[in-house]
Amino acid sequence: MEKLMVRGGRPLRGTVQISGAKNSAVALVPAAILAESEVVLDNLPLISDVAVYSEILQELGAKVVRSGDTMRIDPSDLQAKPMPNGKVKLLRASYYLMGAMLGRFGEATIGMPGGCNFEPRPIDQHIKGFEALGAKVTNEHGSIHIYAKELHGAKIYLDVASVGATINIMLAASRAKGSTIIENAAKEPEIIDVATLLNAMGAVIKGAGTETIRIEGVEKLHGCRHSIIPDRIQAGTYMIMAAATRGDVLIDNVIPKHLEALTAKLEEMGVGVEELDESIRITGAPEYSAIDVKALVYPGFATDLQSPMTTLLTQAKGVSILSDYVYGTRFKHVPELSRMGANIRVEGRSAIIEGTRLHAAKVKAADLRAGAALVVAALTVEDGVTEITGVEYIDRGYDRLVENLTSLGAEIWRETES
Repeated sequence: MEKLMVRGGRPLRGTVQISGAKNSAVALVPAAILAESEVVLDNLPLISDVAVYSEILQELGAKVVRSGDTMRIDPSDLQAKPMPNGKVKLLRASYYLMGAMLGRFGEATIGMPGGCNFEPRPIDQHIKGFEALGAKVTNEHGSIHIYAKELHGAKIYLDVASVGATINIMLAASRAKGSTIIENAAKEPEIIDVATLLNAMGAVIKGAGTETIRIEGVEKLHGCRHSIIPDRIQAGTYMIMAAATRGDVLIDNVIPKHLEALTAKLEEMGVGVEELDESIRITGAPEYSAIDVKALVYPGFATDLQSPMTTLLTQAKGVSILSDYVYGTRFKHVPELSRMGANIRVEGRSAIIEGTRLHAAKVKAADLRAGAALVVAALTVEDGVTEITGVEYIDRGYDRLVENLTSLGAEIWRETES
């Protein structure tokens, strides 16, 4: 078992390059199997979720070759094998195989997804979409069985603007007969990224990034080359780390517009933020003001940045309130931060955070973003070494974390314990 060791108290300084978006990659890799010739994905992050997906596709018969941040996927010999167990249990995003396999073969058998378990995240909106497209969906022994003699276009209203459901319906509908309209669709940049790939493969998708997406189904999709957008959550986490350590960091290879909600809140606290064409510079300040933050669906403040932001608010003077209106119980990082001296009280979907100095401790990451919050906390500690276990969660979403932080002047390393 690996653990992260962090000796904090050092301001981060320098430049960090942001990799491709994790939340795009976990949808784009399965989307590639809708094609019937090779798809090449560039700017792919080196994270465990992508590695697991590569293994799953190879088990299904696809040829997958990874070289640096480029992956070549040849799905021409792919087979509609059932996947009730195994590696699909390691990924939350394995549910994208449902829409991709359904679109390609008209059937799919997928085990219930795994991944971070910070709050139950039902797939009822995914199933609602598949059924509207003409599929029959059953749950047998913990696996979802989906079958359609023929997929046809439909008008689908999502009760919740779910990113996963929006993408999954796009995947299946891209090869359905006729027109599909998704109303109350999620608007995240990663949805636009997936639609861009599908259109390059020959799909006809309009309106991605708005609340209404229109899809004209096509009979076949072909291979293409696509470069993944920068990871706005990874970028936001480094912005928060730079601010928390009172550092001076240039976060490069970003789309500043994707980070406007975080930028506004950092500036409100007193953090220096300079936006450039494809980068953002963060300069820390001796003191920060307490603020209130509400995590909302995009373009609001990202729920995936809620946990790291909680840590940053412990460094502000006064009392801050952080509320999550996307996942109201996403506060598994709070007890661990309390071990480090944080003064945080959770009430319903809100955390009341009083600024205080943190100290070193042994803590455990309960999920991906909770792990990021603990790394931010460890970087602020001025005395002692913080020990963070649950590193496997952090590796799901942060490309070269130790190498990047070391290059910025942090003292961080991995250790292995039995």
